[in-house]
Amino acid sequence: MTTARAHLALDELGLPPELVTGEAVALTLRPASFATRGLAFLLDLAIIVGLFVGCMFVASLVASTLDAAGFQAVLLSFVVLLFVGYPTMVETLTRGRSVGKIVAGLRVVRDDGGPVRFRQSFTRSLLAIPEIYLTTGAIAVIASLSNQRGKRIGDLLAGTYVVRERTGAVLIPAVGMPPELAGWAVGADLGRIPDALALAARSFMERAGRLNPGSRDRLGVQIADALARHVAPPPPAGTYPERFIAAVLAERRRRSLAQLTEQARRRAVRDARRREASPLSATSTALVGERPRRW
Repeated sequence: MTTARAHLALDELGLPPELVTGEAVALTLRPASFATRGLAFLLDLAIIVGLFVGCMFVASLVASTLDAAGFQAVLLSFVVLLFVGYPTMVETLTRGRSVGKIVAGLRVVRDDGGPVRFRQSFTRSLLAIPEIYLTTGAIAVIASLSNQRGKRIGDLLAGTYVVRERTGAVLIPAVGMPPELAGWAVGADLGRIPDALALAARSFMERAGRLNPGSRDRLGVQIADALARHVAPPPPAGTYPERFIAAVLAERRRRSLAQLTEQARRRAVRDARRREASPLSATSTALVGERPRRW
């Protein structure tokens, strides 16, 4: 199959120009857009301002019992509590979600995709004071627009970024492995199949039953020919194109799942070592005085 015909098959299926992995499934978390993060921040800021007004009312009630220095200390305590303590507590307890982020469908995660802990949340909240509140967000805007994941300085130092939890993607049932091709697929080399071609194959299998019989046969042959150029050894002689496509997709999915499972196992082992490490260690996630958890 020529390159031009391969692009024709993709164009006829109306596929979006997205990068995917495995069985044409996006496995990485998508960073939140700057506009969505801004909306979530404004909602959180409105809550903080409302709480601040309430704190000021309380401070006015006790002002008569305090001298000037005591009153300033109370105000400073309220500011630290609302602008550092409150965001830290909320993000830690909700694993990276504030009220604004819940409404906007966002979440703060670590760079490895795991949930944030107290240390990451505290770093982000503390750095928000100079880069957002004291500079009206100018530093945060510049940092976010210059980073591929939209990270502000607090995210860079904490090792976090904000992702979208809600998307419009519709989950498609997985393609099953044809029994007669299971043995061949296990030993086949499938590592060089382009992601766009895998996406075209996956979309074709999902839409095959709704295609015109003539278009279905033609697209099936085109996609099977394109896949065969990247697969070795070729499938058994006489294999029907759609069965071949299904076998390739099912095996890619199995291998991707195995790889993700192994990565999760290694991450769990690494996190366990960090929890057991001394709180003074650079890689430790434990707090001073916290007892290490035994699993």
